[in-house]
Amino acid sequence: FDLEAPPQRIEVYDNSHIQGTNAVGAMIVAGPEGMMKNQYRKFNIRGDDLTPGDDFGMMKEVLMRRFKRLLKEDPDRKLGMWPDLLLIDGGAGQVSAVASIMKEYGVEDIPMVGVAKGVDRDAGKEEFYRVNQRPMALRHNDPVLYFIQRLRDEAHRFAIGTHRAKRAKAIGATPLDDVAGVGAARKRALLAHFGSAKAVSRANLSDLKAVQGVSGALAERIYAFFHERS
Repeated sequence: FDLEAPPQRIEVYDNSHIQGTNAVGAMIVAGPEGMMKNQYRKFNIRGDDLTPGDDFGMMKEVLMRRFKRLLKEDPDRKLGMWPDLLLIDGGAGQVSAVASIMKEYGVEDIPMVGVAKGVDRDAGKEEFYRVNQRPMALRHNDPVLYFIQRLRDEAHRFAIGTHRAKRAKAIGATPLDDVAGVGAARKRALLAHFGSAKAVSRANLSDLKAVQGVSGALAERIYAFFHERS
């Protein structure tokens, strides 16, 4: 990747969501001695102006918040908080999105690589993207490829775990608890079908009736509950 020296701090970023709901960003960190789990960070995606499922926008928000914090807490880069290499889960689109943030904050000097699975999405056929350069690949038996796969998988694991925890918390108290006839099982079915209580509140009657385990009468009760409230 044309690095000037072996990186001492690698930050790897990934996002996780289900159709844009409960979206989170995750950052893992690796150093010479392995994973630095005390340095991992979670990001609740806040962007109200993001289109659900906008992976580019989510990645931009995460990196924007990361660089703002670094510039505030370690502007001279003397505390060992800055990465020597950024690995981004994704291809040209994600790399372009992050590059725009790096330019905005004046940190374009930090090397950044996007890691995307190949056309058939098989492990070992990853493609690597850098700013203003053609995609490249590594030999399937290259130790560097194995290392990057491990980093990517760890970032994915951490992002998925963070998303599941947020989703489980969201499944806690919701307005659905106040609808007569909606117990735990039907609540889970509704949230699994629509993704969030807000989406349930906006659903039309026919969509509510399509949820497994929800009768026509209950669908009408749910619909009336939310629309009478509004």
